[in-house]
This record gives sequence, C-alpha cells and structure tokens, in this order.
Amino acid sequence: MTTTLGLPEAIQACLFDLDGVVTRTAVVHAAAWKEMFDAFLRERDGDGFRPFEAGDYDEYVDGRPRADGVRAFLASRDVRLPEGHPDDPPDAQTVHGLGNRKNELLLERIRTQGVQAYDGTLRYLEAARARGLRTAIVSSSANARDVLRSIGAEDLFDVRVDGVVAARRDLPGKPHPDTFLAAARDLGVEPAGAAVFEDALAGMDAGRAGNFGYVVGVDRVGQTDALYAHGADVVVKDLEDLLGQGARA
Repeated sequence: MTTTLGLPEAIQACLFDLDGVVTRTAVVHAAAWKEMFDAFLRERDGDGFRPFEAGDYDEYVDGRPRADGVRAFLASRDVRLPEGHPDDPPDAQTVHGLGNRKNELLLERIRTQGVQAYDGTLRYLEAARARGLRTAIVSSSANARDVLRSIGAEDLFDVRVDGVVAARRDLPGKPHPDTFLAAARDLGVEPAGAAVFEDALAGMDAGRAGNFGYVVGVDRVGQTDALYAHGADVVVKDLEDLLGQGARA
C-alpha cells in the first residue's frame, strides 16, 4: 500500500541526495571531473591519451566522496599516485591534489553558471513536509550547505549530512550506507522507516546496503536499468511523478 507521496505507509522520513536529485549540479560535477582528469591523463599519457568518459563518471565517481572517486578512477586505469594530504594544492600530483583541482574547477563553474534546482523535487519536498515526514540532505559534497542556500532550500531539510559532517564524524561515503544511516539516526527513525532518493549508482548501493524501507532511483541520464540493478525499488524521471499516483516502475 502506498501513500499519495508514492511511498510505503511505514515511511516516516525522506533522505535526499543533493546533486542530480535536488539540484542540477550533477552535469557540472561531471564536466569538472572530465576537465581535471583529461588534463592529467593528457599530460601523463601523451599520444596514448584516452579521455575520461561519461561511463567512467557513472561507474567510478558519481556519488562518492571526492578522494574515493579519484582513487577508483585511477585504479581503473592502473594509475597509482601518492595519497598526499587533504590540503594539498590543486597542482599537486597526489590523490588529494587532483581532488582539490576538481573542486576548484567545480566552484568556478558554479560561480559562472549558477545553480538551479529541480522544481519537481522542491514540490515533492514541500508535499512530504506538509504530510509530516522528516527530511534530510545526504551528500558527499563539502559545498552542500552553500548550494542549498543559493537555491533557498536550506529550510526544507531538518538534517544535513554532507562531506563536512562525514569528515568530522569519520563516516565512509557512498556506496557505504553510513551517511544515510547517520541521517536517519539524526532524524530519530529506523532505516526501515526511511526512504532514500538517489540518482547515482553508488547511492543505490548505499540505500540497499543500509536496509532502508524504500529506495527511489531518479533517472536524469537514461540509466533506469542500472538503477534497478543497483537496488532501486522504483525509478522515476522526476520526483513529481510520485505525487498523487503511488509508486510506478
């Protein structure tokens, strides 16, 4: 039995990813990753250069903490770099240096292009809160609070577990479920009483690994089958599709 929010009746809280679910920043993240990795690979490999592709973003980077994304993609190309330190400069040839370069490029793109919200998600958030459900933002981004403020959506969430909070609490990022579990605890609900809303495959894995009551995949880029394969209970193009209709496959 589902509610007018398209969720099982037992759901008491909603845990939302940020990039690609609430905001249209996933494409900006992908572009920043590509610019950073292509420059690194071109300098390293010369004539043997093979660019960073959309599939690489989906498989190794999307939804993961920044340093984890760097490690995962480099491992896929059999490249090993020193770890370095979180405060490495963006030109350092280290895992953290590459990650910081990506973040520098991302912030530059956000400053020049701005941030847009998905209106359907904002309507869904308002409907969920009107029906008494608690809400949390769960993001690997260290910039989540600033992004939410930029779209006027900070007050739509009771709890925020982002890259800053995860680092302070020493929580491993997606595909591990720890950040979602922490958000559920902060909201005072059991995992079975919470729904996860994600567009990334790593987020699907985290939702399923945490034994949450419902996992909603948001397909912005044509990966419905992959989202189901990674644990989605339902996949929609936009969260507004869930309103008033029950969950649809």
